[in-house]
Amino acid sequence: MAEVEVGKRLELLEIADSPKARRRPKGLGEFLESCERQAQLSRQDRLRIVEQALLLMEMNYVHLPMKRAIHAIDPIQQLKLLRFQLAEWNAGLESTIDFHRRMLSIFASTRDLHTLYLLPTPYKDYTAYLPFLIEQCFVRGGERFIVTRTATSGDASSARDDGDGARFAPGVEVLGWNGVPIARAIEIHGESQAGSNPDARFARGLDNLTIRPLNSSLPPDEHWVDILYCAKNGVVASHREFWLVHKTRDTDDSSTPQSKKRAAMDLKRTRILEVKKTLYPRDNTATLGSIKDVLYALKKTVNGQTLGYIRLFSFEVGDTTRFVKAFTKLITNTEFPQDGLILDVRGNPGGNIRAAESLLQLFTPNRIEPELFEFINTPLNFQICKSAPDTWGLKPWVQSIRDSVLTGATYSAGFPMTSDERCNGIGQVYYGPVVLITDALSYSATDIFAAGFQDNEVGLVLGTSGNTGAGGANFWWLDDLLRATNKDPKSPFKALPKGAAMIVAMRRSIRVGLRAGSPLEEFGVEPDKFHLMTRRDILEDNCDLMATAARLIRQRPSFTLSVTPVNRKGTRVIAVSAESKLPSSKARRGISRVDVYANNRPVRSIDAHKGVVPSTQVTIGKAGKLTPVEVGAYDHAGRLVAFRRTAVR
Repeated sequence: MAEVEVGKRLELLEIADSPKARRRPKGLGEFLESCERQAQLSRQDRLRIVEQALLLMEMNYVHLPMKRAIHAIDPIQQLKLLRFQLAEWNAGLESTIDFHRRMLSIFASTRDLHTLYLLPTPYKDYTAYLPFLIEQCFVRGGERFIVTRTATSGDASSARDDGDGARFAPGVEVLGWNGVPIARAIEIHGESQAGSNPDARFARGLDNLTIRPLNSSLPPDEHWVDILYCAKNGVVASHREFWLVHKTRDTDDSSTPQSKKRAAMDLKRTRILEVKKTLYPRDNTATLGSIKDVLYALKKTVNGQTLGYIRLFSFEVGDTTRFVKAFTKLITNTEFPQDGLILDVRGNPGGNIRAAESLLQLFTPNRIEPELFEFINTPLNFQICKSAPDTWGLKPWVQSIRDSVLTGATYSAGFPMTSDERCNGIGQVYYGPVVLITDALSYSATDIFAAGFQDNEVGLVLGTSGNTGAGGANFWWLDDLLRATNKDPKSPFKALPKGAAMIVAMRRSIRVGLRAGSPLEEFGVEPDKFHLMTRRDILEDNCDLMATAARLIRQRPSFTLSVTPVNRKGTRVIAVSAESKLPSSKARRGISRVDVYANNRPVRSIDAHKGVVPSTQVTIGKAGKLTPVEVGAYDHAGRLVAFRRTAVR
């Protein structure tokens, strides 16, 4: 193996190739030396952090009873012991980094990425990384780990020779990590991550293997890694890479807009995605449309079948109404394929719950029932719900938490966070079958979206993992709790020193439909169908995964339903047409009739012939004020299969 000294290695790894790179990365050793002077916490600082953590765990953490039962943990006792040691023992303080390690360990024991201790200055704005990515695939049932991206120019000719012509470049298979077989190394690292199920822990172990956000995890113990790999020419070689440190944020978390802070998202995954966008920018030139940092859409032809494909990276949007309108415009565009849609939410860390749940109506004639949310019943949560600003929408839970004094219930009643109007105000606009692709990194609001997709029978869930990330809650920052109780002079919440922060899962998500009452946390969403990622998937744009999704789409019926105003003086008239496209096994799902309603009153029922309703003019009434019109198409069993809502003047 060619040995290269650190300074030279830093020059070679400078990511000037990336147009979005902001600054030359630091080596890990250089970073740790520079931050040691800024990182010191006094005894009082540490006591403040521990006492606030204890308060959140005892009085606000909604999953504590379940986490204690499933994982046999006691974070409250651990925090009490740490507080006692800090308050009563006169021995010298352990190092600041060891204090952070203990706090991170206590929070990680909950296996909950919605309940985190976030490190203070200087760690919070930095991410340690290795300049390559590894992905898992399966070859003839055997597990493989392949390098898929590097932060240099990306071809083998630009990589240095590790001996016998072996070059560390995209496509090589990783065999070992610092002398440990790669699969075991990922498992070991995954145990320190907060994945709530085995699939999620392994996925997070792999996701964090080369990118470590220092706001929520400690710097790597090693300053470099030695990777054993099989090169493209078949040679087994060893390659050394040094950890680098990248400044990922210019502002701290407290500057986050308040409308986004009481969210449902995976903060660690969000930070990892920020770094990936910088180091590995993608080409968006072939898209049908996009929303920056949220999604892009493509037209994909799979085995002669033209389908729509939308990759949803995030639900972190500020304006739900604007987001849903933009999404609606995208999928109803004349260029967008209407006979089938693949929604890909793999790796989506979540964000705005209302934005996620509001999308579901666009793909189904069914009325959407949003997921429900519960508080844990404590006196402090009662005070928070009672005194928080009305705009926070907490009043529905007040009576239920008050009643728990008499009933002894552990949890409050469940109420939706997304209103019925938001969930159903637009209705169906896409009439082809929809397949949702998930993985073990689909988390939080994306868990909730996938659960709603399944619970409301929108379509099939195709998983590349056996479960989603299983993050079933919305979290609040400690800052949120400070604001909710700022008028109470006896408020127990205190600001943390040096920019440290905490988030806590406040309300847990409960499923509806056939799985009504089941918690989403820990259990997640199991897919209806499962696909093992292949080598071709990770190196050739998911080609086998797309083929599996296309096959599922071909097995499901597709419909069209058109409602068009007709110009006729003094009279409101619409032209209605509908058509069924069915696989041979779904003949009974063809359209039997179309019913037209105006102002919630029946106007006309039109029979279909062989699943088709030709363009038919229907008189709604005299011209005048705007009239809401609803048109529903029903199959031979009387099931609603397509629905359209509009308004006619």
